[in-house]
Amino acid sequence: MTADLYRQLKRQLCTSLGESEASAVAFWLLEDEAGLSKTDVLMGRADTLSPEQTDRLCSMARRIGMGEPVQYVLGHTDFCNLRIQVAPGVLIPRPETEGLVRLSLSMLPPCRSASETSCPTMLRPRRSQHSLRILDLCTGSGCIALALKHACPDATVEGWDLSDDTLRIARANAEALGLDVGFRKADVLNPQTSTSDRQEAELCLIVSNPPYVCEGERADMEARVLDHEPSMALFVPDDDALRFYRALARWGVVMPAATTLVAVEINRRFGNDVVAVFREHGYSDVQLHQDSYGNDRYVQATYLHGTN
Repeated sequence: MTADLYRQLKRQLCTSLGESEASAVAFWLLEDEAGLSKTDVLMGRADTLSPEQTDRLCSMARRIGMGEPVQYVLGHTDFCNLRIQVAPGVLIPRPETEGLVRLSLSMLPPCRSASETSCPTMLRPRRSQHSLRILDLCTGSGCIALALKHACPDATVEGWDLSDDTLRIARANAEALGLDVGFRKADVLNPQTSTSDRQEAELCLIVSNPPYVCEGERADMEARVLDHEPSMALFVPDDDALRFYRALARWGVVMPAATTLVAVEINRRFGNDVVAVFREHGYSDVQLHQDSYGNDRYVQATYLHGTN
């Protein structure tokens, strides 16, 4: 019976998850793999599942119960109402990073009216009167770049990363979503590289969720993150925690644009330090923002070329 299958999945999941999380993930698996809503499950409609479907669900639950992230087991996650493929070697997008997308959109020219689009409110397309280029540095799965392209269809959007594995996933995501985003290999820590092919733009937005967890913070992290997600996308040395923000600030300075906007996600421990980095590089309107939990999580800044 469905209740029995649900209980079986939950029991397997509870080996690594708390009871409430295991319950939620069990319903998630049944919905994602078998198209069953929570109501369907409670009404016994999983009785129609084939033995093959049941075996697959139990196998997935065992993997998650052994500590593998559910997003890797499913092969995807939702981000800004887009389905984003993920796989081992690629950082799993977090809900906090959706806040970075919202902040980035708030910095750009006004949205179309709600009557002009059926897109979700946070991702309504924007009609810009500016030549707009968006660069997502440390792009990973490409989730930020793709969400911004979805919201700003007229913008030229690129995602840069150093990992071949993440770039393969990002390109696959762009193709699956039908979004024209270019992805290429680039060293974000060296703003003097690849300058010859930078496109001119009146307005440039640099957005990034770079590695920002200090090595010394490993002890406070969950095993499923440490054992499965890429360290390169997470960690920075304790004695050089701001290395990516200094590089990002320099990228904004060398961009051939009348105005460069920057929006970055940060370690909540270093909010004021990141603000100081951008001010030291000549940025104006540097602001620190909090996430939905009240933690310092984002910094925005503006660089006006020709005035610094």
